[in-house]
Amino acid sequence: MQIVRSAGLKATVSSHTDKAHETIQYIVLNNGHITVELTNIGCAITAIRTPDRNNIKKNIVAGFNNPELYKINKDYLGCVVGRYANRISHGTFVLEGKRYQLSINNAPNHLHGGWQGFSHRLWKLEALIEQEEVCGAVFSYYSPDGEEGYPGNLSVQVKYILDSNNRLSIFYKAATDKSTPVNLTNHSYFNLTGFEQPTVLDHYLQVHGDHYLEKSASNTAAGTMAAVSGTALDFTRPKRIGQDIAGSAADKGYDHSFVLNHHAPGRLAKAAVLSEETTGRVLTVYTDKPAIQVYTANYWDGTVGGEQGCPYLQYGGVALETQLYPDSVNQPHFPDTILRPGEEYASTTVFEFGVAASK
Repeated sequence: MQIVRSAGLKATVSSHTDKAHETIQYIVLNNGHITVELTNIGCAITAIRTPDRNNIKKNIVAGFNNPELYKINKDYLGCVVGRYANRISHGTFVLEGKRYQLSINNAPNHLHGGWQGFSHRLWKLEALIEQEEVCGAVFSYYSPDGEEGYPGNLSVQVKYILDSNNRLSIFYKAATDKSTPVNLTNHSYFNLTGFEQPTVLDHYLQVHGDHYLEKSASNTAAGTMAAVSGTALDFTRPKRIGQDIAGSAADKGYDHSFVLNHHAPGRLAKAAVLSEETTGRVLTVYTDKPAIQVYTANYWDGTVGGEQGCPYLQYGGVALETQLYPDSVNQPHFPDTILRPGEEYASTTVFEFGVAASK
């Protein structure tokens, strides 16, 4: 493992060997104001500790007390999902004249890379970074040809960088030796009260997307988009998450892909702003991806306990998953999501943490 050091922000690592004789690693990034904790299981964010307006720090993401639970992690807490985030209809697609059948782990569809997608794999910690203005960790994963049904040997790198301006940047890269769909995202759930409030229904959310992708009866992309105006999905201005959530009863809450207004390949644009009035905490999301999936933990039922010492209840957190369009491999008019040999998949998402002044 490489360590890049100069005086400044701190990145540390510790580890233990589990019952399967695998080395589980824990990484801590600290800029003196915010602490980000990671593990090599699923390349996951296990905690983000940020201050409120009274400088009281809380962990604002869902995570397990026992990191080995990330090997199970049915709700994808904090992990990187892939090869393909979101759903692929019936787990099948045709690419270069050949039909591929992926695993069906969300019947009748393939979801988040399958039963043992990137979210459940042991990643390799390649480097720690400590510099004057940033600290970080670099992970890699090698996905062999045929894993979960996907074609091609895929090499993936994810770099987490915490800077002195309280931004956590996630840089994704991938290369393949055979054409394959790739769509990577981080699946952290946020509750800006540190789960002191059991739901995020009183959080305010703004999404910079005037349209959303309509869904089929089987909960995959229907291939069409519609305006959010006049619907429960209108978050074009800050709105309480709970205000219109009953309007998404078919999904038991929000589980929708919003088309971002200002997407341009290779350029970061503001995707969403999440805020909470009692603590003053604010999360701003930037990405160069064209969509963001908003998911309000609709199926949490309290059976999973959190690092914060409380059960995770329905609507306990909100995931803001920056990504390519779902099921693009079966929607020819959607933007291309196929990575080909000689090309590089590269994308960036930034979580910026702040505190609003009291009113």
